[in-house]
Amino acid sequence: MGIELIEDQAEADVVVAVAETGLRELLTSSSRLVLVADQPRQAELWAAIEHGLTVLVPRAEATTARLLRAIGDAHRGRGDLPAEQLGSLLRGLGRLHQQVLAPRDLMLSGLTHRETDVLRLLADGLDTAEIATKLAYSERTVKNILHGMLTRLGLRNRVHAVAHGLRHGLI
Repeated sequence: MGIELIEDQAEADVVVAVAETGLRELLTSSSRLVLVADQPRQAELWAAIEHGLTVLVPRAEATTARLLRAIGDAHRGRGDLPAEQLGSLLRGLGRLHQQVLAPRDLMLSGLTHRETDVLRLLADGLDTAEIATKLAYSERTVKNILHGMLTRLGLRNRVHAVAHGLRHGLI
């Protein structure tokens, strides 16, 4: 793997950002972000994740070797967070699920329980009538569940939905 410095962040595979103080001004959308920072607050951590955070390197550990490893990890799609940030992130995900997603019958995957059940059976090769029988739904309900999922996720058809589910580990 070679590393090349470029001016335009939009062309970069991995963006490395060093936070002196606040993170908000520093963050721009990136597919993979390596952030060098001291203990970010939880709101800053969430903002960094929204902007593509893949690896967080504590400032005290920011040696050349550590940064090269972080860039390589980000390039390969591997995440790395210090344990305290990981714990904070997991607690935050639990709160997100409990306070936002669960009341709307959504899971962290972005699918409802019903959508997941229908998608799994669809992936098993069942047609609408067979899925309806298996889940004790009407065929119209199965079609509505599929339509809602396809529309919300921007998918074209059932095959695309199954491929999306498999590719993203949803089923």
